[in-house]
Amino acid sequence: MLNLLSLVGLAGLCFVAWLGSEDRRRIPWKLMAWGIGLQLVLGLFIFRAPITREIVVWLSGLLNALIDASEEGSKFLFGPILVPDLGAQVGPQGAGRWLARALTPPFTPVPGDRLGTDNLSMGYILAFRALPQVIFFAAIFNLLYNLGIIQPVVRVFAKFFRSVMNISGAESLAGAANIFVGIESAIAIKPFLERMTRSELCAILASCFGSIASTVLGLYAGYLRGTFPAIAGHLMSASVLTIPAAFVMAKILVPETDEPETLGKVPDLTQDEDDQKSPMDALILGALDGVKMAVGIAASLIAILGLVALLNLIFASLAGLQTSNIALLRPIGQIFSVITLDNITGVLFLPLTFLTGVSTDWNELWTCSVLIGQRLLKTAIPPYIALADLSAEGVLSDRALVIVSYVLCGFAHVPSVGIFVGGLAGLVPSRSHDISSLGWKALWAGTLATLMTGCIAGVWFYDGTAVLGR
Repeated sequence: MLNLLSLVGLAGLCFVAWLGSEDRRRIPWKLMAWGIGLQLVLGLFIFRAPITREIVVWLSGLLNALIDASEEGSKFLFGPILVPDLGAQVGPQGAGRWLARALTPPFTPVPGDRLGTDNLSMGYILAFRALPQVIFFAAIFNLLYNLGIIQPVVRVFAKFFRSVMNISGAESLAGAANIFVGIESAIAIKPFLERMTRSELCAILASCFGSIASTVLGLYAGYLRGTFPAIAGHLMSASVLTIPAAFVMAKILVPETDEPETLGKVPDLTQDEDDQKSPMDALILGALDGVKMAVGIAASLIAILGLVALLNLIFASLAGLQTSNIALLRPIGQIFSVITLDNITGVLFLPLTFLTGVSTDWNELWTCSVLIGQRLLKTAIPPYIALADLSAEGVLSDRALVIVSYVLCGFAHVPSVGIFVGGLAGLVPSRSHDISSLGWKALWAGTLATLMTGCIAGVWFYDGTAVLGR
């Protein structure tokens, strides 16, 4: 029943995208059919085929080893109290607190609830455990790019997307590169940006919003690996699945009206000899880029979570009117007693969350909707922390854990708008007006694409033990 709902949800999400289309008369039926078909086939291999499912588990083991290795540098810098041995952690803590909150709306996940303590450490402190992983992964992937290891893989994906979905080579190359990097993927197609169509630009931005860069994969995977051992491999799978989904949603929202310059060919992805660096230089420069990213993540979380808390404080103050001596103000207080930003976004995303087929149980559906809605303003980090807590305490089913993990795997949130729109406009200033006008459409396309990826996980999910890698 739920698997069928997820399948119907694919069509439902396309219909939602069509409602916001710039030209509802132009429906890219062929691209939609091939894009959704491609996702279903890839999902079949990821979730049902024993061989490829084992490959995902093996890939998770490899990425988990990288995550473990990243903690060695953190441990040396911050010491065993702030960064304990891997065996010292007994998993997410605080089992009683989440259950009571989760089953009684309004449900408000609070980042940090899983930071348990024991006799060996101060618990999981994000700044000392997660952010150094961003630095390490940025260094590793910059090294791999400098050695020319990533480029052939990106080109294979690009040719695959172009041939199957019949999109331009430039946008397929940018989308494929997004599996490994962020807005930097647009640098590979910089010579073509000036003459790209609006639909191509929207597709490139949508793929940025819909996928995650490998540099933050370890950050997200680190939260869930205790209850979802194969999460790292599935996050990579989600990134691959979301690229065709982003193309589908972008082409529905901004249909192609012109003929792209690179239609039928994939541009070369070569590195200039002047940019070639020694492996050690590449490693260090990648780490320095990772520092900038880690600082940016920390600054964003401080600013955004503080602003959200301030707005919720205003709502709470209005809720206090229910005890006012003025009778006319009491109904206002009663209304605001259940209003928080998390509940507002939870309500907005409730129909879309239902379409993923995550659950038919109200409490679980509401909890998942709040988690997915949180990403819009707070980025994916707080929802992933909350998801790990809820999973560890048995509040969410395995199906909900997998689907929400896939949906959250993306940069489809408001804080990324400035990064992606500004980054792309910086590469081609002459198109800055077009890029700015497409920013919010691309964010909506990326959001729908991640939900479509959740639908794919819902269609093929049937055995939690096999998928989770337990």
